[in-house]
Amino acid sequence: MSEDRSANAPARNVDVIIAGGGLVGLPLGIALARGGLRVAVADVAPPARVLEPRFDGRVSALAYASVRMLAALGVWQHLAHAQPIHEILVTDGAIGRAPSPFSLHFDSSEVGTGALGHIVENRHIRLALYEAVAATANLALIAPNAVRNVTVEAGSAVATLGDGQAIAAPLVIAADGRASPLREQAGIGKVGWSYPQTGIVATVEHEKPHNGVAYEHFLPSGPFAILPLPGNRSSLVWTETKTKAPGLLALDEAGFNAELARRFGDHLGATKADGPRWSYPLSFHIARDFVRPRFALAGDAAHGIHPIAGQGLNLGLKDAAALAEVLLDAARLGQDIGALDVLKRYERWRRFDSFTLAASTDALNRLFSNDIAPIRAIRDLGLGIVDSIGPARRFFMRHAGGDVGKLPRLMKGEAA
Repeated sequence: MSEDRSANAPARNVDVIIAGGGLVGLPLGIALARGGLRVAVADVAPPARVLEPRFDGRVSALAYASVRMLAALGVWQHLAHAQPIHEILVTDGAIGRAPSPFSLHFDSSEVGTGALGHIVENRHIRLALYEAVAATANLALIAPNAVRNVTVEAGSAVATLGDGQAIAAPLVIAADGRASPLREQAGIGKVGWSYPQTGIVATVEHEKPHNGVAYEHFLPSGPFAILPLPGNRSSLVWTETKTKAPGLLALDEAGFNAELARRFGDHLGATKADGPRWSYPLSFHIARDFVRPRFALAGDAAHGIHPIAGQGLNLGLKDAAALAEVLLDAARLGQDIGALDVLKRYERWRRFDSFTLAASTDALNRLFSNDIAPIRAIRDLGLGIVDSIGPARRFFMRHAGGDVGKLPRLMKGEAA
C-alpha cells in the first residue's frame, strides 16, 4: 500500500514526477511544490524503514549554503540534532609515523559564517524532510512504490509505478541513486570507475569534547575522517583498501577499538566504537547527459563522487536548487517545463560544476591515498602553503561552504 504523507492524495496528472524520495528528491519536490507546481514523489523504500537507526549509519556534512537552502524550504527548523563545525584540521601521515609538520587549519571565525557547516545523521535529515513534506501543499509522497517505466508522448511523460498506476506529467526527474534504473532506461551513458577502497562508517564515543572540530587525516589507504556529533561522539568515515576492509569489519569489539585507536590518536582521550559498523563501496561516475526531452537527472543519478571532501550531498542539493529555479522561472513565463531547451539551461548550469568537483575529489584521493615519498613531500608542502596564505585559505573555506560560483536563489536563503 502506498503511503501519502502530504495533505493531498496524488493525482493522476501532475506537473512533475520525481523518482526517488531521498535526500535530493524530497528537497527538490518541496521546492517545486512551494513554487506552485503539483508534484508527485515516488520512492521504493517504506518511510518507517529508512528512519530506523540501522538502515543507514552515514552522516552528511552540510555546507552552510546547503543549510540556507534547507532553512528556506522549512526543513532546517525540524533538525534538532545538527552539530556545527567550527574548525577543520587536515593532516597527513601514516600509522606508526609522526604526522607531517605541515597541516591545513580552517576556522569559521575567518569567514564570519558562524559555522563552516553542520554534521547531521542522514536519518535525522530524512525525518526533517518528512515533516516538511507533510506541511507542503501540492506535494504527494507515494511510498513504498517506485517508478518502473517512463514513456514520452506528445507533450507529456507517463510514469508507470510498481503497483501499476500511471501518472502523467510534462516532466520526470530521476533522483533514484547511483545505479539509477531510469538513467539506464533512458539510454544515458556514464563515465566512471570503482576505487580499490571501501568506506567504513561507525559512531565513536570519546572521553574529551571535540569542541566542534572536524579532523581529516590522510593515510596511505585513504582519508580517515572524524566528524563531530552532539555530545562526546563523532562519526568515523574510514577509507580502507578493499583487501583489508573485510578483516577490519570482522574484528570483535576489542580488536576493532584497538585498530581505531591506532589511527584515531589520543587527542580526544579514550575512544570506543558505539553501535554497528557499516561499509560501502566507493566509486566515481558522471552521466554523459543530464537531460533528455521531458526527463532530467539530479543528485547521485547524475554524478557520484568520492567522499574525501564530504561534498556529495551538497552537490546534489545544488542540483535540486538549480533545477527548481530553472523550472519555476520557466513556469512563470508560461514555458513548457519539460521542453529540451528549458532543461538544457539546467544542464549547462550544473554539468560543468559537477564535473569539476568530481574530478577534483578524484585527484585528491589519488594524490593523498599513497605513501610515495616524493608525492608525500609535495602534497605536505602544498598543505603548508595554503595554510600560510590567508586569502587562499579563506577561498577554500568558502568553497567548502558551497559559497562560490553562480549560486541558485535557494542557496542564498531566498525563495526559488
